[in-house]
Amino acid sequence: MNPAHRLTAISPVDGRYASKTQRLSEIASEYGLLRHRLRVELGWLMHLSDSAEIPEVKPLSSSAREYLENILQNFDVDEAQAIKQIEARTNHDIKAIEYYLSDKLQAHEELRDSVAFIHFACTSEDINSTAYSLMLDEIRAEVLAPGIRDIGAQLQALAHEHAELAMLARTHGQPASPTTLGKEYANVCARLQSQLERFNAVKLMAKMNGASGNYNAHRAAYPQADWEAITAGFAGHFGLHLNRHTTQIEPHDCIAEYCDALRRINTVLIDLCRDTWAYISIGYFTQKMIENEVGSSTMPHKINPIDFENAEGNLGVANALLDHFSSKLPISRWQRDLSDSTVLRNLGVGAAHSVIGYRSLLRGLAKLEVDERKVQEDLEKNPQVLAEAVQTVMRKYGIDGAYEKLKAFSRGQSLDAHALEDFIDSLELPKEEKARLLSLTPASYTGLASRLAKDI
Repeated sequence: MNPAHRLTAISPVDGRYASKTQRLSEIASEYGLLRHRLRVELGWLMHLSDSAEIPEVKPLSSSAREYLENILQNFDVDEAQAIKQIEARTNHDIKAIEYYLSDKLQAHEELRDSVAFIHFACTSEDINSTAYSLMLDEIRAEVLAPGIRDIGAQLQALAHEHAELAMLARTHGQPASPTTLGKEYANVCARLQSQLERFNAVKLMAKMNGASGNYNAHRAAYPQADWEAITAGFAGHFGLHLNRHTTQIEPHDCIAEYCDALRRINTVLIDLCRDTWAYISIGYFTQKMIENEVGSSTMPHKINPIDFENAEGNLGVANALLDHFSSKLPISRWQRDLSDSTVLRNLGVGAAHSVIGYRSLLRGLAKLEVDERKVQEDLEKNPQVLAEAVQTVMRKYGIDGAYEKLKAFSRGQSLDAHALEDFIDSLELPKEEKARLLSLTPASYTGLASRLAKDI
């Protein structure tokens, strides 16, 4: 889109954020959908020509196959516009592609005899469902998964870099047993890795079984052909899985799984955005200053956590759309209704807001700088977090009411190190255990946090 025209775009996906979603526009736009539909129609014709059970479609010569492949290879926006002009006459998007291809094949002497087998035995939804699965597969492989992996790599690097940096934990917003900054990054990295595996494992389905899912027309034309094997081979050629049990439409359960898996990834990242925002607000992080950037129209001192706020907002919009897709698309009245069609056209919008969120989050993470002095000060001000260690050792040595004694001593109290030392000194514990407890500091009381961070 012309940069000037972006100012008149209704959606920020194609306006303000167009530079961040360019790759998606090639895959999930109207042009992208037409390209995937064309890919399915051409693939089906070539697949039929390879089947000995369909003798009327002659095996293609190398030049004929190259001609068909070039139709797809050379498909650009102008060619897409030619299909849209046909659609304006037919008022049917899939039939427009069939007519477009008929014209192309008529121009090739060998392929003229195959025109009747364009869209052979197919219903529109055979083409559409397969095209959308191809679209989602391409979005996942080329846009979403790489963006998620980039965030994971950044989190892994931060986990390793700060594996040893002790940090006060907060449960319910209150001081809790210390952790390390690296371990907290590792936690998010582990969650992200797990959810990405589930996202990548979602099987995308193809439907190629005709008007109501029973191979009616296929069997009428070629009753002896093994149509399930033929269509399964076709789906497998594209890396998809054949759905053998459908109505007129593929039921979209796989799209719901896809959206739910992506939504869980985005939810993990929203959690990260909010936590990081909060750590910036209490001074654990500062942000690198960008020359000429303005933080506030009236308060010139401010460097706002705008990248994390932008990421949270866009991931929230994405999740709202993904939730609607997963709850709406698997529902269709009887053998089909058309309410899924307009919803499916927005799949790219959900992906786009996700991508915008990922880009903002990566930019924000790259700008963070840790204020180690502030982190250390917070630890030193909260020696009461060692109460857990003391009462656990008391239990080990059978001191009655260990938890209750520490509760009475420390709950709701702002203790200093001397008070805690006096309490430990008063305990009937072996000398070496008492010395070990007295040597503990909040900064050293981090358990296996550093190892867990380094292991991610």
